[in-house]
This record gives sequence, structure tokens and C-alpha cells, in this order.
Amino acid sequence: FHDILITIGICIVMAGLWGIGSLIVALPAILVLTEILVKQQRLALPAVVLTLFYCFWVFVIGTAGLDALYGPDLEPVLGACLMALAFAVMLLPFYSRYRIPLALSLWIASLSCMLLSGVFLLLTQVTGEPDIITARPMLSSAISLVSALILFGVAMAYDLSDRFRVTRRSDVAFWLHLAAAPALLYAILAFMFLRDSNSDGILDLGKRSPDAVVVVFMVAVFMVIGLIIDRRAFVTSGLVSLGLATASVLREMKAAPETYIFSTLLIVGLVVLTIGTGWPYFRRLAVGALPAALKHKLPPVR
Repeated sequence: FHDILITIGICIVMAGLWGIGSLIVALPAILVLTEILVKQQRLALPAVVLTLFYCFWVFVIGTAGLDALYGPDLEPVLGACLMALAFAVMLLPFYSRYRIPLALSLWIASLSCMLLSGVFLLLTQVTGEPDIITARPMLSSAISLVSALILFGVAMAYDLSDRFRVTRRSDVAFWLHLAAAPALLYAILAFMFLRDSNSDGILDLGKRSPDAVVVVFMVAVFMVIGLIIDRRAFVTSGLVSLGLATASVLREMKAAPETYIFSTLLIVGLVVLTIGTGWPYFRRLAVGALPAALKHKLPPVR
């Protein structure tokens, strides 16, 4: 409970400092606390929370700077690219000093976002379309899918380099998987269900029963991937889609709203509990069907 107690204190102190000293006092306070609690005492949970506070500070400063430079005329894609650049610049020295795995993961993710938005900016210049994402949804979803695959590949590189998960590389892989899993899933679903997008460009996944079955199948595939690589992020990433698809199927069966809503919660909860409690057993089944050469690269089955 020591880490939790310290983290509670950090949150209270930062809330007070942010209220009375705004941005001027926030950054020195974050760095001093990180120097003491992370660099010297090496506390894990405070390291995560302080990294998140630092990222929030960068976001607030970046937003204020972009608003001062561009005002309300800033294009969303350009804003995303510049914000990702700010994170990439600010996170690198922070990680170099404190070696927090989350900071490195966020730095890699910011590079990925900068690359993705940079590609969209380039396509905007080449095609002359002011909003390339809306004008070319199929192309945009394909580019997003490639970006998510690259992020997943980086996460797997860190994972496979520490098979027994005893170094910081495993922690970096954990945070990268936490970002890559939902990005990859929803990029695939967006690519598959563009035909169902409404006039506002918002995807209504699982709107029809056949589509809902496809969504459930994709979520199941991601759960199997999570079992194989022993990362639960691939299980949790699809819970929202699983819930929407389940609710859609129950709604098609003319169930009352109060029935299919709570039934959906029950079904998704049972899925989570079943996989969570039976994780070693299910993982043995998933990994057992793989070639021996691949098994030796994955974390050992317990």
C-alpha cells in the first residue's frame, strides 16, 4: 500500500498546485517528485502517475501554443501532427533521465501518431482534398491499419526480446500492446465496415446481425492472439465491440431494452471472468497447437 499512499499524495498535491500555481509551478513539481520518488526510491506506481501528469502538462502547453499560433483555423490533422511532435520532443529527455517504461512507450506511440498524421498531411497536399480522411475513407482506414500493424510489430519486438519478462523491455511491451491492441482492432473493423458508415461518417458496427457476428469473431481472434502472446490487452481491447455486437444481436431478437442491456453486461462479464480465471488452461490450448520453433520464442506456458 506504500505506492498507493504515495500516489494519493501526488494526486492531491498536483491538484492543489495546478489550482493555485497553474502551469508555472506544475512542471518543477513534477520533476522534483519524479527525481525523488522514481530516480531515488524507484517506486513503480508513482512513476506511472507522474509520467501521466507530465504528459498532461505537455498536452496543455501544446494546446495553448497551437491556439496562440494558429487560432481556430488550425486543421485537425496538422494539429495532431504538431501535438505528436511536441510529445516526441518532450518525452525523450524525460525517459532518458528516469527510464520509465511508460514514457518510452508513449514516445514510440507519439512517433507513430506523427508518422500517421504526416502521411495524411502529405496526401492532403497531393490530392488537394481539404479533409482526406472523410473524402477517402477506404484509403484512410488502410493507412491507419498499417500504422497500427507497425506499432504492434514494435511491441512484439520488445516482447520477443524478453521472453521470460524480467527486464524493462517487457514493461515497455505491455504499454505498447495496451495502445496497439485497440488501434489494430478498430482499424480492422473500420476497414471492414465502411459500407455501413452513415451520412456523418460514423461507423455503426454491429448494426446488422451478420455484421455483429463478424465483430464477435474478430474479438475472439484477438482474444486468441492475446492468449498466444500472453498479453491480456488483446482481451480487453475488444470488450466494447463485443458488448455492442451482443446488444445488437439481442435487439434484433426483439428483446426489451432493459433486458438486452443487462444481458449484454452479463454476457461480457462472464466472458471476462471465464478467460481471466482460466487463462493458464486456455493459453495451453492456444499455444499447444503452434509449431515448436514458435513456442520457444513465446513466453513459457505455466
